[in-house]
Amino acid sequence: MRAILRTVLPFTLALAAAAPLAAQDVAVVLDSIFSAWNRTDAPGCAVGVDLGGTRTTRAWGMSNLEYGVPLTPESVLESGSVAKQFTAAAVGLLVLRGQVSLDDDLRKHIPELPDFGSPITVRMILQHTSGLRDQWALLSIQGFPPGQEVHNFARILDLVKHQQRLNFAPGSEYLYSNTGFALAAILVSRVAGKPFAQFTTDELFRPLGMTKTQWRDDYRRIVPGRATAYARNRDAWVQDMPFTMVHGNGGLLTTVGDMLTWNDALTTGRIPGGPELVRMLETTGRLTDGSPINYALGLTVDQYHGLREVSHGGSTAGYRTFLARWPERALSVAVFCNAASANTGRDAHAVADRLLGLSANPAPPSPAVPIASAELDALAGIYRDSTSDQFVTFAVRDGAIVVSGGGQGAPLAHLGDLRFWSPAAGTFTFEREGAGHRVVNFQNAWRRYARLTPIDTGQVRIADYAGAYRSPELDVIFEIVVDSGRLVLRQRPAETLQLTPLYIDGFRAQGQTIRFMRDGSGRVSGLRIFAGRARDVRFERIR
Repeated sequence: MRAILRTVLPFTLALAAAAPLAAQDVAVVLDSIFSAWNRTDAPGCAVGVDLGGTRTTRAWGMSNLEYGVPLTPESVLESGSVAKQFTAAAVGLLVLRGQVSLDDDLRKHIPELPDFGSPITVRMILQHTSGLRDQWALLSIQGFPPGQEVHNFARILDLVKHQQRLNFAPGSEYLYSNTGFALAAILVSRVAGKPFAQFTTDELFRPLGMTKTQWRDDYRRIVPGRATAYARNRDAWVQDMPFTMVHGNGGLLTTVGDMLTWNDALTTGRIPGGPELVRMLETTGRLTDGSPINYALGLTVDQYHGLREVSHGGSTAGYRTFLARWPERALSVAVFCNAASANTGRDAHAVADRLLGLSANPAPPSPAVPIASAELDALAGIYRDSTSDQFVTFAVRDGAIVVSGGGQGAPLAHLGDLRFWSPAAGTFTFEREGAGHRVVNFQNAWRRYARLTPIDTGQVRIADYAGAYRSPELDVIFEIVVDSGRLVLRQRPAETLQLTPLYIDGFRAQGQTIRFMRDGSGRVSGLRIFAGRARDVRFERIR
C-alpha cells in the first residue's frame, strides 16, 4: 500500500493543484500564441496540451504547400532530438533486464570502437559526457553534411572508428553529441538481437498505444499524413527534409497526441519498465569532479519559475520541436512545427506561462545592483575560451551590457561584484585579471573566456599558411591559398571559405575556428579545426 501511495499520491496532488481550464479556454490561449502561423501560404505548428488530464490539440498553417494540405493535430512530424528520450528508454529497459549496465564500457557492446585510454560508459553517451565528437559536425568538416549525403549507421560507426581524439576526457565535461545516441541505437540492436526500430515499436510504442509513432529508419518509406518540412530562402519557402537513415539521435515520426501519451506514461509511471525506468531516465548526471549537470538520460531536468521541468527540444532539417511537462502542475505541452524559423521552446514556455499563471519575464536570482557606466564600458569586447575556441561578445547598449549573437541580446542584470544574469545566458562573472577581465561560468559551464586582444591584420603573413592539409581521421584534404590578397580554404568539389584573422595563427571561417600549428623552427606544420561540438580536428600539412 505504501508503494502504491508513493506512485499515485504525487500525481493526485498535482491534478488537484492544476485547476484545469475548460478545453475551449485552452484553445483560445493556444490560438493567441500561435496566431502568426494561421495562414495558407506557409508551414505551421501542431500543439498538444494536457492540463489536469484534459487534452487539447490544435494546428495552424500548412502540411504541404505544393498541394495545399492543411496541418492538423494528427499530422505526422519529425521529432528532432526529442527522440533521444526514447533511445534512452530502450537502453533503460535492457538495463532493468540485466542485459546492459549504465556503467559498462561501451566497447563491451561495440568492440570496434577505438580505445581512447579511458573508458566511455553507456551512461556517458546518454548524458553527453563521453567526449565523442558530434557526427554531424565531423561530416560537415568532411564535406558531407546532412542534406548532401545519405548517411546510415555503418557510415557513423566508420566515422567514429577512425577518430584519434576526443573533445575531452570521458566524464569531465558536458557537450551535446549526437554520436552517442547513434551508438546507443546500435547497442540496442546488438543486445536485443533485432533492429532498434523494431525493438522500440515492440517494447514502447505498441504497449502504450502510440499508433502514429515510428522511426525514420528509411526516409524513402511512404508515411501517410507526414508533413513536409520547410525553411525560408530569401523571400520564399523551400523544402527542407531530412534525408538520412540514421535514427536514435533523432528521426522519430510522431504526432503531438502520441507525445502527450508518452508524457502521461512518464508522469504516472504507467510505462514499460514502470517507475524504476522513469527514475532512471530523470536522474541527472555528475561530472568526474562532482559537478552536477541538468541532463539526465535523453531528458533535461531543470527548474522553471520554481517548478520542476522535464523537457527536450529538437531540430532536424526544417522541423522544430519541443516536448515538456511540469508534473507538479499536471501540465504537458508538445509543440511540433514544420518550419525552420519556429521557436518551439519559447512558444511552449509561453503556453505554460499563460496556463499556469506564470510571469513571462523570470526574475533575477537576487536584486539588481547599480553599476557605473565606466565599469560597463570596460567589460565590452570579444572573449575567447582557448580550450574550445568558442567566442562570446559583450556590448553596452542603452546603459546596460548585452550578450551579442545567438538571440541573447536582452539586457543583463548586474547582481553585484561584476556578476550578471539573464534568462538566456544564465549567471556568470567577470573576474579581474591584471588590467583586463575574464568571463567565468558563462552559460552554466565553468570555463574561462579571456578577452581577445585585437590583431593587426596588416602584420599577418598569410602566405605562411598556404599549402595542402590532410586529416588522417576524416581522410579529407584542404587547400589553403592566397586569392586576391585574402586567405581562402578550398575543398573539393567547390567549397570555398574565406579565413578572417582573429588572433595569432587563428582564423575564423563560417562559425569554425582554424588554428594553425608550427614546428620547432616556426614553420606552419598543420592546422586544427574547432567546430563547436567537434574540437581539435587535426590536419597535417602535406605540401
